Amino acid sequence: KRLNMTAEVKKEEKQVESEVVIASVEEEKDEAKPKGVEKISSFKEESDFFSDLKESEKKALSDLKTKLEEVIIENTLFKKKKESPVKVEKKKKEPEAAATEEEAKAETSEPAVVAEDSPKEEAKTDADVTQVAKAETIEKESPEEEVKAEAVVEEEVKAENVEEEEKKTEAVVTEEAKAESVEQEEEDESVDNDIELWGVPLLPSKGAEATDVILLKFLRARDFKVNEAFEMLKKTLKWRKEHKIDSILGEDFWEDLASAAYMNGLDLESRPVCYNIYSVFDNEELYQRIFGSEQSRENLLRWRFQLMEKGIQKLVLKPGGVTSLLQIHDLKNCPGLFKKELWVAIKNAIVALQDNYPELVSRNVFINVPFWFYAGSTLLSPFLTQRTKSKFVVTRPAYVTETLLKYISADEIPVQYGGFKGDDDTELFSNEAVSEVVVKPGSSETIEIPAPESEGTLVWDIVVLGWEVSYKEEFVPTNEGAYTIIVQKGKKIGSNEGPLRNSFKNSESGKIVLTVDNVSSKKKKRVLYRYKTKTESSC
Repeated sequence: KRLNMTAEVKKEEKQVESEVVIASVEEEKDEAKPKGVEKISSFKEESDFFSDLKESEKKALSDLKTKLEEVIIENTLFKKKKESPVKVEKKKKEPEAAATEEEAKAETSEPAVVAEDSPKEEAKTDADVTQVAKAETIEKESPEEEVKAEAVVEEEVKAENVEEEEKKTEAVVTEEAKAESVEQEEEDESVDNDIELWGVPLLPSKGAEATDVILLKFLRARDFKVNEAFEMLKKTLKWRKEHKIDSILGEDFWEDLASAAYMNGLDLESRPVCYNIYSVFDNEELYQRIFGSEQSRENLLRWRFQLMEKGIQKLVLKPGGVTSLLQIHDLKNCPGLFKKELWVAIKNAIVALQDNYPELVSRNVFINVPFWFYAGSTLLSPFLTQRTKSKFVVTRPAYVTETLLKYISADEIPVQYGGFKGDDDTELFSNEAVSEVVVKPGSSETIEIPAPESEGTLVWDIVVLGWEVSYKEEFVPTNEGAYTIIVQKGKKIGSNEGPLRNSFKNSESGKIVLTVDNVSSKKKKRVLYRYKTKTESSC
């Protein structure tokens, strides 16, 4: 026993040691991975060119087009069948017949006590008289014969009952057959051959190249299963009609929601970018006004659909065109999961957008994600398709700029997210490119900006991802005998600092020197900058 116990202890020790080794190896692997982006999307948008499709995908597209062409031409895309009058009358009679049958059973189950001179005796049928006569004959026969006679009578009664049941069944079958043969009336919702979706004609024979783009979106949303894609398209068209989506652009909603979601700039693939700001709902007064009634919650959804329709208007729905949006969700100061109405609305919006706007969002990037978001996303997960979930990108507050730069250029990222895009920069920095310098751990880099003698003012922007560096700015004249001018004293800049902008008006030629000293011994730093000479004409 002692030997066995010793062996088990050693076995457990080895198992623990192996688990520790595995854990340490995984930790090393995690350290080697880039930090910040907790979950990165693996989704890659597919081509809309027919020649780029797989053979199975080409066949699915062709089958869907054939099916769609048929139902539009035959005006059977939407169909509501009415029940025939015979069936309706039958349904009305069924309860009455059932009640009559119950009454009949109740009457037959009671003992029949009838007086000799009763009028009912005179109304007996021939079958009843025959049965009575047989019964009287049986009474006169011997007991053995009486038993046989009773058996015969029972068989005859059973046969009569079976015959009656068969007649009833035949009558029902005949009635149903007549009902089936009656031509059913159909209430068709009229479908015009010019039916469109997002301004794109759906009738394939019209030959619009954008039609393939739209149909491919529905096919991809349903893994190229033709019937499922067709049903999805049909439901989308019905949903749009029921909710009057085609007229939603003309509706007015709360002005307070203008800052809750808005379109701003383009991503690296020229897609329109939509920013969703959830901190707006942290205002209790606004929250109660929007989520206080069922009607206001419905209006919130309509407002979100309107925003989506506005974004689609910016798309170019053709092969090779811009056919989707980029969604940015800023969860900074977002109300927590205890705000049940908000998260129900978010779930309803996500499901409706997923079901009725397939493949019109390239990615959903969630930034400034709080710790509780992961619990919330778990609750939402059952309502999302795997394809929708593959487009999610989630990142913590310290890595917002770094994550956005994967999809948006620095000059298109708003200042509040570490980019250079401000409200007054459209004319000042219209065509100036953004340059990048990498500062290795424990080293420094200088950026030299030429400053020729001119009547203008030199303006520059600079941002260091994650900052935590020492930084200074100087003007160094071309004339070696002249003094260097300190534009910005050296200082340490923390990780929460946004982009910096400064300017200098020089009276002689020279250069602006920006020095970035990376004090970290482990992490390299990415430095982004741009500059321009601002003259009176560019002000």
